[in-house]
Amino acid sequence: MELETALEAVRGRGGAEGLERVLGRYNEKNRATFKFDPADEDKRKKLCEGILHILEKDTKTSCQVACLEALRILSRDKKVLVPVTTKENMQILMRLAKLDMTEDSLEDVSNFPIIVEALKCLCNIVFNSAIAQKLSLELNLAAMLCNLLKKCKDQQFVDDIKCFDLRLLFLLSLLHTEIRSQLHHELQGLQVLTQALESSFSIRWTDKYKAAEEHDGSPLSLQETDCAIEALKALFNVTLDSWNVHSENESHQFRYMAAILRHCLLTVGPTEDKTEELHSNAINLLSNIPVSCLDVLINPSTQEETVLKYNGMNMDAIQVLLDFMEKRIDKGSSYREGLTPVLSLLTECCRAHRNIRKFIKAQVLPPLRDVSNRPEVGTTVRNKLVRLMTHVDLGVKQIAAEFLFVLCKERVDNLLKYTGYGNAAGLLAARGLLAGGRGDHWYSDDEDTDTEEYKSAKPKLSQRHMLKNVQIPASFGPPIGKSPGVHINLITGHVEEPMPNPMDEMTEEQKEYEAMKLVNMFDKLSRDEVIKPMGVRPDGTMTPLEETICQYQTNEQDSSDSD
Repeated sequence: MELETALEAVRGRGGAEGLERVLGRYNEKNRATFKFDPADEDKRKKLCEGILHILEKDTKTSCQVACLEALRILSRDKKVLVPVTTKENMQILMRLAKLDMTEDSLEDVSNFPIIVEALKCLCNIVFNSAIAQKLSLELNLAAMLCNLLKKCKDQQFVDDIKCFDLRLLFLLSLLHTEIRSQLHHELQGLQVLTQALESSFSIRWTDKYKAAEEHDGSPLSLQETDCAIEALKALFNVTLDSWNVHSENESHQFRYMAAILRHCLLTVGPTEDKTEELHSNAINLLSNIPVSCLDVLINPSTQEETVLKYNGMNMDAIQVLLDFMEKRIDKGSSYREGLTPVLSLLTECCRAHRNIRKFIKAQVLPPLRDVSNRPEVGTTVRNKLVRLMTHVDLGVKQIAAEFLFVLCKERVDNLLKYTGYGNAAGLLAARGLLAGGRGDHWYSDDEDTDTEEYKSAKPKLSQRHMLKNVQIPASFGPPIGKSPGVHINLITGHVEEPMPNPMDEMTEEQKEYEAMKLVNMFDKLSRDEVIKPMGVRPDGTMTPLEETICQYQTNEQDSSDSD
């Protein structure tokens, strides 16, 4: 009924005041409507056409706002956008949103609600229509949005305008790769968006790339937080291909951005959820910044108190990242979207910056004292990360294992000390390190961190000795010449109580029977391709067992011939 009444009103029956009143009722009733009746599709299309025809004329502000609100609601339905997504109609909305290339400032505050509603309409239309996305490139919409952002720079009461301007830039850069490239290379998008991000915070610079820390500062308002989040999302799209820095100017731009993001990590929003969303988007953007530019996250500290320091460097931002990581682990769901970005960021920071690695290792992998429990059992950050090493999601377990491996300076023996061979086997197989050794990256030498408790339980087995015995049942047994039950099981990574050997009471015939039974079971699984027996090459990589045996026989024959 409201739809038909609104349709009659836009056709001119009832006058401007009647139109505003009827559309106001329609808008109020459908404010939270996102699914529409397919039977009324044609009527909604005609309503869109009628509203755009009215917006083309000069009408009073309140009537324009009511029309734009109705169009925003209608534009949630993809099927009614065909009459809307024409060049002429897009230009009507752009004119109302003050999207042009002039340098005129935004002086008439009474027009701000029209600008905001027009931007909201464009957001819905661009998001729901591929035709509108192509028209956006033709109409140079991104350039006009950047120009509007510049006008908002020194204006008051424009937070809503800036927020939806940034949201539209985010959508355009997400949905159209050409616009993303245009923003980066032609429109100085990095600089414009970075300035928009900075303006969301009350940053007071004390030095190059260093902002004053307001430990008792008040939280951001909801509008400021939303503007910052939209700017972070748009910057993430624009910086997607920014791994390599090719010029001094680009390096400065990224360092400046990283300094703002450091301030962002130390800032809180109006609610806990908004703070988490703000920090999550900041972490996503930090992942796009070249790792060589992330040294500004740990500027030298000049304060003696209230600052978390390590080797004279301010580690407040790194601690926020660690707390965020642990919080995401504790959530127990959506690891790929929620956890992998921060783990990946911390891994690259640790690989490139020694002070960050040492600070994080001191918290995540402190010197081992209690080796009575398995590495994956417990509530410490180390326990939680080791559990992720065997997660069902391949991407999650790979990045968790890589993070711990980098903290161990990519040394296999150090990794196994903290995780056990069973948890680390997947990473070692993927990296070709099953025979031990270390990764390709170079790290500085640190002092030995083994505690007396660990040294007393540390097994005296080489990596190769361990690999040869990896299929031994029971508790893997103690080192030769040592009493049982007092050494770490290399597979599980903890000290186990001595277990009885089930073969002690068997006769030789029973042992042979059980051995052949086991061989036949493995043979059946192999023939049915349920499993594929693998061996380890001398270089530590895995290969089918047949190739390993052939290689071994060849080596034996060569050795015999040389004798």
